[in-house]
Amino acid sequence: MKPVADVFEEHRGMLFGIAYRLLGSVADAEDIVQDAWLRWAKVTEPVEHPKAYLARTVTNLAINRLRSAAVTRESYVGPWLPDPLVTTPDATDGVELAESVSLAIMVVLESLSPLERAVFVLHEAFGFGYTEIAGMLDRSAASVRQLGHRAHEHVQARRPRYEPAEQQRKELTERFLTASAGGDIAEMMSVLAPDVTLVSDGGGKRRAALRPVLGADKVVRFILGVWQKLPPSPVVSGVLVNGAPGILISAGGEPDTVACFEVADGRVTEINVIRNPDKLRHITAI
Repeated sequence: MKPVADVFEEHRGMLFGIAYRLLGSVADAEDIVQDAWLRWAKVTEPVEHPKAYLARTVTNLAINRLRSAAVTRESYVGPWLPDPLVTTPDATDGVELAESVSLAIMVVLESLSPLERAVFVLHEAFGFGYTEIAGMLDRSAASVRQLGHRAHEHVQARRPRYEPAEQQRKELTERFLTASAGGDIAEMMSVLAPDVTLVSDGGGKRRAALRPVLGADKVVRFILGVWQKLPPSPVVSGVLVNGAPGILISAGGEPDTVACFEVADGRVTEINVIRNPDKLRHITAI
């Protein structure tokens, strides 16, 4: 029989992935995984299906945290975006990103109820069956299946129309980065869809729009304003944000801004910008 620590480590990536998708917070997800480990270490009877047992533990801990977090988010300053998972473009490891979802989908998940979100994540991202999930949530299989179908329809209705080729997304990201850094308004406008939306999360701690910015002209003006307010000599790097091409801006050796882009029909249709320093603490400046 494997040592309990080895069994837990074998599933740690999955457990972090579940908690992160439910909470949208790296720090909270890490706390949940640590709490799950403390509970797992105290188990004295043999567990027939450790993966399901640990998934159940993390899911229920995360649902409880999610319900309490909803109260806090009601008083959040400006739009709320999930913590970004940032890696270098050549990263080949990191189970957190192996089954990652885009920041845009994470925002859609935020609009689900805690139970709908849990069922969707467990079924769609990690392949648990509805009967298995029912056991985890202490609900009937029929009710869990209904929750899953409702969540799936909700996400499908709001997810991007199609997934662009990663090379196209990368090229558009690089073009927009070069144009905005150089103040080339014409090139910025050519990359953006006319009805592009920008959502920025500063948490009341850094410059950000309190409401989504709508339209290419307003988005360009907003981004140029952010560039002008950055500390001297910022370092701009192309990175992967939740597995997709994005941008990391560092200043003074600390991460300042993370941005990622949604693309459709050869144009940028949505930009998500995370500037709240609390959401960037886990990121290493490049």
